[in-house]
Amino acid sequence: MVTPRYFGTLGSNGWYTSNVTLNWTVSDPESVITSTAGCETITFSADTAGVLRTCTAVSDGGTASITSKTIKLDKTPPAASGAPERGPDANGWYNRPVGITFSGADATSGLGSCSSASYGGPDNAAVVVGGTCADKAGNVTTAAVALKYDGTAPTLFAVTSKSGNRLADVSWRMSSDTAVVEVFRAPGLNGQGETPVYRGTQTGFRDTRVVPGRRYEYRVDAVDQAANRAETKVQVTATGALFSPLPGAVVAAPPTLTWAPVKRASYYNVLLMRGRKILSAWPASTSFRLPKAWTYKGRHYRMRPGVYRWYVWPGFGRVTAGRYGRLLGGSTFVYRP
Repeated sequence: MVTPRYFGTLGSNGWYTSNVTLNWTVSDPESVITSTAGCETITFSADTAGVLRTCTAVSDGGTASITSKTIKLDKTPPAASGAPERGPDANGWYNRPVGITFSGADATSGLGSCSSASYGGPDNAAVVVGGTCADKAGNVTTAAVALKYDGTAPTLFAVTSKSGNRLADVSWRMSSDTAVVEVFRAPGLNGQGETPVYRGTQTGFRDTRVVPGRRYEYRVDAVDQAANRAETKVQVTATGALFSPLPGAVVAAPPTLTWAPVKRASYYNVLLMRGRKILSAWPASTSFRLPKAWTYKGRHYRMRPGVYRWYVWPGFGRVTAGRYGRLLGGSTFVYRP
């Protein structure tokens, strides 16, 4: 009887993953072994897809016992690498979950399987995602993929807007991870629905391309390096040099008229019309509160429901000198108590 014996680390699928020694036990309880061939002890140390060894023993009765065994040895782990299933979303960063595929190759036993993974947070500029590949002998290799991940939008706060003399100011504050701020306006430029009007890193934007009396919506976007966006919208009605009431505004009480200051002006002339001129005043400040009733050129007037138009001129020097500058502007409001 010929019995093979192995000494080594047995892996998977009949493969050894370490040096393996093969020896033989030759015995015959009923006769004497007279000769053997190929039954020497041998150690295998080099990777091999299969080495056949045969031990033959012959007894004194002429009977031969033959046993053959194939040794498969793979001590070398497979090559392994990994890669994301898609490219970065922006500027080398991923901002949404990404799958990681691992692949490999093995020269002796062949590749068995490779793992897969996915990453969707937490945010980290130096993410390392690990995976493995195994060959058919059971050797395992670890691989790693490095990536940058940021799935969190920056923060916008204190977003405000206000109108001025033919301009609109929009201001904001943003978190430190903001790379750029973009501002869009609707209605946009040249009659478009919405157009970008600013891109930069400042904390405010002044829009000088506005039409007095028109209402605008500004969309402020804070964008980080990974292209995550935080969005806030504000609205403002543009004014000219005449600030309040806004053009066409409906008021329930006599309004306070306000306008832009003029350099070196010492007073202003305010003219109110309802079909015809019904009031003229010369305030020294940039506002004038309309009374409920007044007298102008000997006639008595009161605020009545209807459409009113008002105008303002700057005055220089003494009121009696009658030195006026160019008309600041004209506007309308509707009185509806």
